[in-house]
Amino acid sequence: MASNPGAAPVLFDRALLRMRQRRALRLGPATFLLDRAGEDAAERLQAVMRKFKDAADVGTPGMQLHNALVGLVERLARIDLPDVESEPLALQPESIDLAVSVLVLQFVNDLPGVLAQLRRALKPDGLLLAAMTGGDTLTELRQSFAAAEAELEGGVSPHVAPFVDLRDVGALLQRAGFALPVTDVDRAVVRYDSAFALMADLRRMGATNVLVERRRTPTRRATMLRMAQIYSERFSDPDGRIRATFDVIWLSGWAPHESQQQPLQPGSAKTSLADAVRGSKR
Repeated sequence: MASNPGAAPVLFDRALLRMRQRRALRLGPATFLLDRAGEDAAERLQAVMRKFKDAADVGTPGMQLHNALVGLVERLARIDLPDVESEPLALQPESIDLAVSVLVLQFVNDLPGVLAQLRRALKPDGLLLAAMTGGDTLTELRQSFAAAEAELEGGVSPHVAPFVDLRDVGALLQRAGFALPVTDVDRAVVRYDSAFALMADLRRMGATNVLVERRRTPTRRATMLRMAQIYSERFSDPDGRIRATFDVIWLSGWAPHESQQQPLQPGSAKTSLADAVRGSKR
């Protein structure tokens, strides 16, 4: 079968992701990031000072977000992200006035395509509010694995997924056709007794390695022990506990509507920048 040159690269094994998420439920899920993001989403929507009637929760695991939004929206439908991303989202054009998604878009292969679909699903002046891990998330674990493998195995394999940058997210919102795009980062630094305790939490979050290009054989025991040692040497506090960074990138944008504030057209300013600068110096 010929490949599609315009298709997005397939970075994540989404079927494996589903399996890992089901395993997390069996283990007893670690939900501290979901709890934090759900509460944050509710606070952000309250600040909008607007009642939303038809909302869609797109792919968010668990019930934390749903419970946090009770009373803030009239109807909240849960929409799954398809494992095969060539399939469209189960949303009709201009059918909702709010789309929310928490801690799932980081595992989407075609993020620009999903954002474009959400933009089409929103009614004019509808809002997208989403959160995804990005930035420096798990940078300590990434660095520790890379150093251990380079030292003991002479090469590095991917253990932590690549995360999107804050500036890139803003550009993607504009590319998808959203008006008034806004992005910001909520950083949480969580402390653990060891790197192995962190990795146990990642399993209970369903957030372990699902990269298509992941190593298919178990990491050597010596490499794992060296990784944990390097982690402790480089990223521990005086009490011996290690730090793990989680950056949650928040993104929001509106479906365009004539009532929204519009940027000035080039040449429409009544005062030139040069005149304004000269005036400020008087």
